[in-house]
Amino acid sequence: MFLFLKSNGRWIAGGFILTMFSSFGQTFFIGLSGEELRSKFSLTDGEFGLLYMVATLASALTLPWLGRTLDFMPGWKVARFVIPCLAAACLLTAFAPSVLILVLAIYFLRLFGQGMMSHTALTETGRWFAQNRGRAMSLLVPGYQVGQAVLPVTFTIIALSLGWQAAWVGGAVILLFFAFPAVILLWRVERTPQSDLPSADASRTARDWTRAEVIRDPMFYAVLTGVLAPPFIGTTIFFHQDYFIEFRGYNPLVFSGAFPLMAITTVVFALLCGQLVDRFGSLRLLPYFLIPLALSSLAAGVIAPVWGVYVFMFLIGISYGFSTTLVGALWPEMYGIKNLGSIRAIIVAAGVFASALGPGITGLLIDLGIALPTQMLWMSGWCVLACLTLTRVAPQLRHRNSF
Repeated sequence: MFLFLKSNGRWIAGGFILTMFSSFGQTFFIGLSGEELRSKFSLTDGEFGLLYMVATLASALTLPWLGRTLDFMPGWKVARFVIPCLAAACLLTAFAPSVLILVLAIYFLRLFGQGMMSHTALTETGRWFAQNRGRAMSLLVPGYQVGQAVLPVTFTIIALSLGWQAAWVGGAVILLFFAFPAVILLWRVERTPQSDLPSADASRTARDWTRAEVIRDPMFYAVLTGVLAPPFIGTTIFFHQDYFIEFRGYNPLVFSGAFPLMAITTVVFALLCGQLVDRFGSLRLLPYFLIPLALSSLAAGVIAPVWGVYVFMFLIGISYGFSTTLVGALWPEMYGIKNLGSIRAIIVAAGVFASALGPGITGLLIDLGIALPTQMLWMSGWCVLACLTLTRVAPQLRHRNSF
């Protein structure tokens, strides 16, 4: 690992920075200002959830168009545009004068934060690495966890001292004066993918599909049944954590206290998954990666005592570690690297779409009287069915790639 980092540190570090600061567009970070934004614009929980869903869905529709830029220009040039746009979105969130501008701000946060920051990091890494693609992906995943561990605490400290708007201004400053120059400096030197692709490992990268071919491929939609489960289920839980706390009478600090456990677990299992992907290939692991998510959803549904939160967070940490690393390495194995930006843009958009639908659909079901723990049992069943589907699909994909 040390020698790998010594040889590839600049590209891994640039991707790590992008994944870390994608946090500014993630649900958990935007939710830190949820109460203040609802109060400022006199919004109910349902109204805020609706406008959040609309903004997120709009960003998902934009991503397939914007994300394909990675097929025409190097990642550092895309980052040169994406990072300042995310900084502007932070400022717009702080000083939005109307609900319409707030929707626009959230749209930009989701598009450039959750969407393009992650998309740029994972697409370039998937293109640059072949023999060590799993290892490279696993070193990017901790960026998300560092962001979850550090940025909310930093935001809270600034918000308590100077106000919540100052915290968003601070985010824009960090993006412009640290993330922007760091990524440009690190990625300005282009990595040659072929230097990491011995002939013995050529089978780990499929022939180069076009986006039109991928859209017509039935295997693509079969795989999506599993790939979309983590963003749908994870976003649902974290968006409705206040509901869970109230429903089961937990201490308000319970979820906050369990986040470090999830973060550590995610990092450990991301690194483990990276080794497994490099050894066996992502297609061989594909049928099994949703098992931890099925168990975590089951735990959330049936374990009512407070210790159940820690069981759930431990299991979802395993799920996040495996799913982020494996899915990042999966698409080059299925569809090659030439058009990876265009192809991954569709997948990222689908993930953003799922993360938007999760809170909206489950919130509606809660209003109809179906408790979230009951819904979590359904989600566990979804994961089991998806595992069975992927068990049939994965061998067919391996066979297809052997020709």
